[in-house]
Amino acid sequence: MLTMEEALRQSPKTFAAGQIVKGTILELRPKEVLVDIGYKSEGVISLAEFEDPKAARIGEEIDVLIERLEDREGMVVLSREKAEFKKNWERILSICNEGGTIEGKVKSIVKGGLLVNIGVEAFLPASQIDIIPPRNLSGFVGNTYRFKVVKINQERQNIVLSRRELIEQERSERRAKLLAEMMPGDIRKGTVKNLTDFGAFVDLNGLDGLLHITDMSWGRIGHPSEMLKVGQELDVVVLDINREKERVSLGLKQKMANPWDTIESKFPIGAKVKGKVVNLVPYGAFVELEPGVEGLVHVTELSWTKRIAKASDVLKQDQEIEAVVLGINREEQKISLGVRQLETNPWEQALEKYPKGTRVKGKIRNLTSYGAFLELEEGLDGMIHVSDISWTRKINHPSEVLKKGEEVEAVVLEVDKVNQRISLGVKQLAEDPWENIDKYYRVGDLVIGKVTKLASFGAFIGLEHDIDGLVHISQVSEERIDKIKNVLAVGQEVTSRVIKIDKGERRIGLSIKAANYSPEQLKAEQALLDALKPGEDLVALQHAFDAADEARQSDDNGKP
Repeated sequence: MLTMEEALRQSPKTFAAGQIVKGTILELRPKEVLVDIGYKSEGVISLAEFEDPKAARIGEEIDVLIERLEDREGMVVLSREKAEFKKNWERILSICNEGGTIEGKVKSIVKGGLLVNIGVEAFLPASQIDIIPPRNLSGFVGNTYRFKVVKINQERQNIVLSRRELIEQERSERRAKLLAEMMPGDIRKGTVKNLTDFGAFVDLNGLDGLLHITDMSWGRIGHPSEMLKVGQELDVVVLDINREKERVSLGLKQKMANPWDTIESKFPIGAKVKGKVVNLVPYGAFVELEPGVEGLVHVTELSWTKRIAKASDVLKQDQEIEAVVLGINREEQKISLGVRQLETNPWEQALEKYPKGTRVKGKIRNLTSYGAFLELEEGLDGMIHVSDISWTRKINHPSEVLKKGEEVEAVVLEVDKVNQRISLGVKQLAEDPWENIDKYYRVGDLVIGKVTKLASFGAFIGLEHDIDGLVHISQVSEERIDKIKNVLAVGQEVTSRVIKIDKGERRIGLSIKAANYSPEQLKAEQALLDALKPGEDLVALQHAFDAADEARQSDDNGKP
C-alpha cells in the first residue's frame, strides 16, 4: 500500500503562468541561471534578478514565478524578483495599511525622488524626504529608515512613502514636551537653522526659537551673519515662552554680564574716553567705547565756534577719537559725549580778551545782507552790523564798502557770552560828524560837492566829512523842472548853499539856485522850505536813499 508521501510524489504537478513554485539552480551562465522546477523543460532567470549574483550557488533552492511555460526555444521563463514581489506584496498588504509605518532601505535615485525597498519597491517623493527638501539625494542611497505609508494602489501595485511626516510627528511630540518643561532662564543647546535681517531661527531639537539681533550681543551688529552661520551649534538662554502660539524668544548676550550695570564707575562724568565712530547720522556720531557701550557726540558738541551742519563733515566711519563724558542715562542706556570739551572754550575768555571798546583787526570772512563777519582768531568771529559801518551813509549791503578777505579795523561794541556773539563797529573808530555839525556847516554857507544819487524829489550831494546834503527838485533852478535827471547827473560837481540843518533828523538841505541869493532871499526861501510837507522835501535820509534806488531802477528799465 502506498504511503501519502509516495502518492503525492507520483501524482502529476500542475504548472500555470503566474504561479509561484520552488526550483533548484542547475547551472550558472554569464547572463542567466538555469533552474529545474520539475517541469518537462528547465526554466531560465536573468542573472540581474539576483541582488548578489556571486552569491548564487548550484543546487540552491529558490522561489520563482512562472511568467511563460515555453518560449521560442521551449524553455520556461521564470522570475525570481516577481516571485519575491508577489510574496512581499501580499505580506505587506496583510501587515500594513495606508497611514501605517514600515522600515525600508533606499535603493536608488529616480525622477522626482527615491526608490525604497520595503520588500517591494516603493516610491519616496523628494518633497517627502525631509522637512526641508534636500538638494543632494545621493547621501540617502543605501541607508535604512522608517517610513509612513501614504498611499497604496493595488491595481498598479505601487506604494508611496513619506519620511517627512514621521519627522514632523516626532518634532511635534518633542516640541510639546519642550514647551511643557522649558522655563525662562534655561540654557539650551540649539542649531542655527536660518538667518534673516532681524535675527536667527534656532532649532532646539524639535522647537524653533527666535534669537533677535538685539539679543545677540551687547555691542552693535549690522547683520546676524557677522556672528552666526547656518548649521552652527550654540548655547542660548530662554528669554520668553508663548505656549499658546508655540513661540520662544532666545538670547545670546544674556550669558554675559550687562556692561551697563557698572557704567557709572567705568565712565564717570567728566572722564576722557577713547572710542571708534561706528555710525554717523545728521545730528551726531555714535562712538563705541567698548563692546555693548556706545555714546553719542551731538553735532553741537563738536566745536565751540564752528557751526557744523552734520557730523560727517568732520568725522569719518571707524575713526578713533577722544571725547569727554557729559552725561549718563543707565535706564535708557545712553551716554552723552563731547569733543569740544577737550579744548578750552574760547568764549570763556572772550570777555577778558575783547572788552567793550577794544580796537581789533581781522579779515572779512563772510558777507551777509545784514552785516559782515570779521575773524578775530581761529574759530572766533565778530559781526559788523550794516548799521555800524557808517555814521552818515545808508548802507543797503555791506558789499558796498567791504570785501571778503579784506583786512579791517573795528571796535568791540558788545560780547554776548551766552549767545556766543561779538558785536563790532567800524563807524565807531571815528567821531560822529553830526555831533559837531555846527562846526562844519552853517545856514548860508556855500559848499561844493558831487552828485552821489538822484531821486524823483531831488539829488544827494556828497560833502566833506562823509556827509550828504539833499537838493530838493524845487531848489535846483528858478525854472520848473519835471525830471531831476534832465539837469543833473551822478558825479557832476555843483555849488550850492546850505539853507537848512536839522541835527535831530541828521539831514542838510541845499539849494543850487540860492547859490547867488542875497540874505533876504535866503530867509524867504528857508521859510518856504519849512512850510513844505516832509514827504515833499527833506525826508529822512533812509527813505530818501530808498527812493533814490527806486528812481535809479526805474531809469534803468526805461520807465519815465
